Formats: sequence, C-alpha cells, structure tokens
Amino acid sequence: MNDSLLFQMKPDQTDMPAVIVEGSHTPDSLASASGIYIAAAGSAMLQSGAHRLRSMDHWVWLAVEGGALIFENEDVSLNLRTSDCCMLPPGTREVVLDVHQEARVLWMMVGGTLSGAFLQRMGALPHRVMKQGALPSQLNLAKHIVQATVRIAAAEDASSAQLQQLLWAMLASHSGQPVAMDAVLSHEIAKVVDAMRKNQYRDSFSLSDMAALSRMPVETFRKRFVSEVGMPPQSYQLFCKMERAKTLLKEGCTVRQAGIEVGMNDPYHFSKTFKNIVGMSPSAYSKTALK
Repeated sequence: MNDSLLFQMKPDQTDMPAVIVEGSHTPDSLASASGIYIAAAGSAMLQSGAHRLRSMDHWVWLAVEGGALIFENEDVSLNLRTSDCCMLPPGTREVVLDVHQEARVLWMMVGGTLSGAFLQRMGALPHRVMKQGALPSQLNLAKHIVQATVRIAAAEDASSAQLQQLLWAMLASHSGQPVAMDAVLSHEIAKVVDAMRKNQYRDSFSLSDMAALSRMPVETFRKRFVSEVGMPPQSYQLFCKMERAKTLLKEGCTVRQAGIEVGMNDPYHFSKTFKNIVGMSPSAYSKTALK
C-alpha cells in the first residue's frame, strides 16, 4: 500500500495491510465561505496488524463500520467496535489502529474556520480523543460522503453542494433531528422524533406512547421506525438522552442535574446507563470535558 491521505505504511511492511478508497476535495467559494467543508474522505478494509495514521492539519472523524480495533496514541487507548466513532483534533500525533482480525472504517477530514465548533457540536472535545456511538443514519451518511468525495475528486469543476448537504445532515442526525437512513423520514416517524427533540428528552416515551403519536399500531410503528432510522425506537431515545446529558455536563451541570434533565431522577440508574452507552461514568466525562 502506498501512503494514503490518512494512512502511512511502515518502512518494513511488504504485504497488503489495507484496501483503501479515498478522495480529496477542494471546496468551492460558497463552501469555503461557510467556514466548514469536507477536505477529504475515505473508507478502508484493515487487515490484522498495526496501521499508523498521519498527523493531520484538519479535524478527522473516524468510525468503525464493521469489526473491532484498538485506537492508540500517546494520550489514550480506546476499544472501538462496530458503530463506534471518534474525532481527532488537528495535530493529533502517533496514532495507531491495532486490528486483530479485520475492521472496516470510514473517515472524513473536516476543514474550515468553523470546523472545531462544528465537531464539538458533534460531541468532540477540543483537547483529546474520545469514543462515542454513531447512529446508523450517520454511518450511512458517511458512506455517501465517501462516495461523493471520490466521485468529485475524479471530476472537473464539481460542485461542493452535495457534500455540504451531507455534512450538515450528519450534525442534524447527531442533534436528534429527523434524518432517515436514505432520505427524509416519513411524516409519521418524523412526528415522533420531533416530539422527543422538542421535549429535550426529559420525558421517557414508551413504545405505546410513540406508536400513538404516529397513529400506527405498536408493532407496525416499531418496524417502520427500525426501517427508517436504523435502530429500535427506545434505543434511539436512550442514545439521544445520553447525547443531551453529555452536552449538559460540558456546560457545567452536575451529574444529578443532568440526570434529572433527561428524565432519570435516580443518579445511580443515570450513571449506570451513561457508562453503558458512553463508555465512562458521567463524573469522569464531566472532569474530562471541563479540563
């Protein structure tokens, strides 16, 4: 493998450690003026071994689409499995992805003066790498971003508009706005997602509550939700609650306050749920985020 935009080959490596598809993108004037754009994107099938990343001048969003790996650098060691992602601040050095069998990864480099603010709204911390979950819709959008970037890289005078739309859809999905796997959500499912978001995830909607809002039978609603959003409705609700809690903790809320704001008045139950989904306790996350 020759050096790629993100990966570099060890001098003593003679086998084929990865299959990579990638492309770079020079933003048009509108995308550049917006302060946020895709600078490059790619996907890779990583075979067993250690895969070293280049130090980038841009933010990097990286997700595991399949398999598992260990992300290591001088500051952190993270176990990343399918649907986990992490965001690397510019200048992150000495990164190695340690793969035991094989893993499929998706990545994008985000440039522009507002890229830091954008990625922090996606859950990144400005000073260190942390893992978090990625919604199925985000993984699907990331695949579309890779495809569009590779296609644009091979074309002349291509517009950046599609990449801009996909990038902002990634943020919308993370923020709990109605974004489907392949298109806009149906009216029935969007109504439920909007209700949770407008409620700021304070209440816990039961499956029956959600079905009633959609005006569909419970089982019909559940199947439609999974088909459009990519995960069960209550799993999606819990994901959004924890993302909301992370935002509150970064804003200085206590663990108890954050739990109450997302409808979990029992601090023990909230802490246990937060750790199961985020990978660390809310108190540890708060200390890390507020450093």
